[in-house]
Amino acid sequence: MFSRRAFFTSAAAVTVAAAADHAVAQEACAVFTKERQGAVTPDAALTRLMEGNARFLAGTTVNCNLAKQVKETSHGQAPFATILGCIDSRVPPELVFDQRIGDIFAARIAGNFANDDIIGSLEFATAVAGSKLIVVLGHSSCGAIKGAVDNAKLGKLTAMLERFKPALEATKSIPGKRDSHDNPSLVQAVADANAKLTAKQLYDSSDVLKGLVDKNQLKIVAAMHNLETGKVAFF
Repeated sequence: MFSRRAFFTSAAAVTVAAAADHAVAQEACAVFTKERQGAVTPDAALTRLMEGNARFLAGTTVNCNLAKQVKETSHGQAPFATILGCIDSRVPPELVFDQRIGDIFAARIAGNFANDDIIGSLEFATAVAGSKLIVVLGHSSCGAIKGAVDNAKLGKLTAMLERFKPALEATKSIPGKRDSHDNPSLVQAVADANAKLTAKQLYDSSDVLKGLVDKNQLKIVAAMHNLETGKVAFF
């Protein structure tokens, strides 16, 4: 029989768990102000994204009052992190990292590469608006990467795919077909290399971003989103 003591022990555990969930929700739903953003370190920003992705994977994403957040952010913003991601519809960064209105900047372009306009946007997000972290977020089975591997030709896409030549060059040792996306190992290797090279490019090509990193005011990392599992792995 279920004893009285067991009942109260179980009830207490449920109460504690509910209180913990409520605390997580309160913290996660709190809008980022300049003061709150200023208290976040680059490492803490990375941890926050990792925790959000863990909630996404576990199906325990936080439900916030988005209408309230719209009002609270209508006169200003202070996102703690910036994501440079792909336009792929399956990789929305706010959902993947379980973040909300006002939490992150998101720059999205096919293949998550960086040109001067993207870099300028990231300089604004960090040096001007105070974001503490940049994540270059690639993903598995990326169409842009497949197009680069296939050497696809289509309008202005042809020139855009030239952006991935350094990643193709960096993966010459991958065995199998070199000119077909039917080689999944090659496609993934190019996607990994592209994310890593883009993160390095941000540091090397922007004195603004480099200065922030060197002062420990910013962290730049590369990551890969697995479309089959939803998990984000950081390099």
